[in-house]
Amino acid sequence: MREQAAFQKSRVQVRAEVIEISGHGGSTMHRKIHKGRRKVSDDSSRPLRHAIIAVAADRMQRTKKAWLIGLGLLSAATILAVAVIARVAASRFEPYIRQQAIAYLQKRFDSEVELSALHISLPKISPLRFILSAGRSGVARVEGANLVLRYKGRHDLPPLFWVKHFRFEVDLGKLSETPKPVPLVAINGLEIHVPPKGDRPQINKVNPSPGMDEDANRKPAVLIQKVVITDAELVILPSDSSKVPLRFDLHRIQLSSEGAAKPMQYDAALTNPKPPGEILSKGTFGPWVAGEPGDTPLAGNYVFRNADLGVFSGIAGTLHSTGKFDGTLDSIQASDQATVQDFRLKMAGNAVPLSTRFEVLVDGTNGNTVLKPVQARLGRTSFTTSGSIIKHTGDARRSIALDVHIPQGNLADLLRLTTKGAPFMEGQVRLDTKIEIPPLTGKVKEKLILVGQFEVSGGRFLRSTIQNQIDNLSRKGQGAPGDQEIDQVVSYMAGEFHLENEAMTFRELSFGVPGASIQLAGTYGLDSNLIDFHGILRLQAKVSQTMKGWKRWALRPIDPFFSKRGAGTFLRIAVTGSAAHPKFGLDHSDEKGKVPDRKRAERAE
Repeated sequence: MREQAAFQKSRVQVRAEVIEISGHGGSTMHRKIHKGRRKVSDDSSRPLRHAIIAVAADRMQRTKKAWLIGLGLLSAATILAVAVIARVAASRFEPYIRQQAIAYLQKRFDSEVELSALHISLPKISPLRFILSAGRSGVARVEGANLVLRYKGRHDLPPLFWVKHFRFEVDLGKLSETPKPVPLVAINGLEIHVPPKGDRPQINKVNPSPGMDEDANRKPAVLIQKVVITDAELVILPSDSSKVPLRFDLHRIQLSSEGAAKPMQYDAALTNPKPPGEILSKGTFGPWVAGEPGDTPLAGNYVFRNADLGVFSGIAGTLHSTGKFDGTLDSIQASDQATVQDFRLKMAGNAVPLSTRFEVLVDGTNGNTVLKPVQARLGRTSFTTSGSIIKHTGDARRSIALDVHIPQGNLADLLRLTTKGAPFMEGQVRLDTKIEIPPLTGKVKEKLILVGQFEVSGGRFLRSTIQNQIDNLSRKGQGAPGDQEIDQVVSYMAGEFHLENEAMTFRELSFGVPGASIQLAGTYGLDSNLIDFHGILRLQAKVSQTMKGWKRWALRPIDPFFSKRGAGTFLRIAVTGSAAHPKFGLDHSDEKGKVPDRKRAERAE
């Protein structure tokens, strides 16, 4: 009994020791037993100790595996829960953002809005942060396609806006703010159709859209801070739907907002339709006028490069221009300076440098242009012009009406521009004329109408055959036909003209050199280059004094017959042939030339 009691006490002691050692994670083979406890002999306790240690180790291993499996299942469940929450959040944000976007566009542009596709990508953040912020942490990316805005819901006109693709980002934490800031909107593929003024129904007065009667001073629902647009087209629709709209290809536009109800800063690159050329422009645009889009303000500076004037009938050259403008989409006031180094008329083909400074008023709805006084320089000739380029109701083309004033120009510059080959005359010219090109089909020279008057002083013909004849006329007119020192005489010319149907009619044409004056009336054909003038010749000298040798003496008896009207010699003459090779002679036709004003004849003398 005593031995059995000792054995039971030893088992209790060993079990306590095993539990104590296992709790500290240590080995049970080389631990020392606590002082004061009874030692058990190696022979009686070793097998039992080994068995107990093995059982304890196996139980610990099973417990550890259970914990690992539990943690794995918990993690998987958490990830699945976050995915579900994210999907639920996306399904909640997408309709909200879609609704907010459509409501903003409807109110901002007074238009019916159609949106084919909208997709939202939520931010990649930690699940814990996403859950704790209730889905309002981070930036969501929004992409959409085929956005259509129909002005006042009209389907009989092209859409006010059509957007092929757009994207923007929105801070989820600021969705509750007013206005909701949108840092950047990127648009690729945009068409803007500005409807004609006066062709816009007042739908809102009859059936106002929801929210249109809100306080105008209330903060907007959305504030877009920057817009970048590529591959866009601006189309200004004419009042007459049968006419071709005015189109501008906009390669790149960047708009930056300075706040609600304030103009946006813009930086744009576009192609002008006619004449074709590249325009770079910076300025301000807006705020958008929903009720009348054509009244939307527009202002800025621009550079117009490499514009081909050859698309116009009758003229050619490459235009370079810089300027500034201010107004609205419907009506723009612009001030400009332009140069065309190779400006030319196609019928002549001679290039003359042209530079201008002018102000214009352009009606954006129909392209009508009113020119305020234009300061221009053609070669060495300065002149001013004013007028308009207008398309009247019922006309297929525009009418051009201009007033041109040249106070003192270079004749060679004008002749180089208007005649083929080299100029045949030089001198100073004064010109006042009205230019009209009616809205007819055909070439410009066939339609061109000119009415005006001119004076040429200090004129000298540059072709020797013509100048020799002029010098000869002056020698005879002064009664010194053999005086070779009378050479390279200068001429005076003045006249009133009317050009129509490619024929220049001179109602009055005066020509004078020292000792002689001529007054003519006749025509000059622009296409044929032929001249046909009839008039009178006055010489200071008598008929006999125009001759040399024996003829001088022989003709004295007939001097009284030709001395009349205050002239030593009075003759009726004709000038025919071509402008390059004129022929002078007596007029033997039945129809005598018109006798011009005596004051001009005296001035020529």
